[in-house]
Amino acid sequence: MSFLAWIVLGLISGFIASKLVNKSGEGVILDIVLGVVGAVVGGWLFTTFGMSGVTGLNIYSMLVAIVGAVAVLVIYHAVTRKRL
Repeated sequence: MSFLAWIVLGLISGFIASKLVNKSGEGVILDIVLGVVGAVVGGWLFTTFGMSGVTGLNIYSMLVAIVGAVAVLVIYHAVTRKRL
């Protein structure tokens, strides 16, 4: 996949995952970064469990990226949670 396709996939999946996890986005840049990282993590998770990972810019890859981005966001929030 091209770099621009990864950015588009990351932006969309990061935005959707942010809305699923905490109802408000993390910001455009962080949404893109976490979405791209989530796409990589989702591809790795799906490949580990015997399914195909990110295959291009399509609906299946979007679902893989969203699952990965949700996992990354949950870990991100667990690590950066503010302690009182």
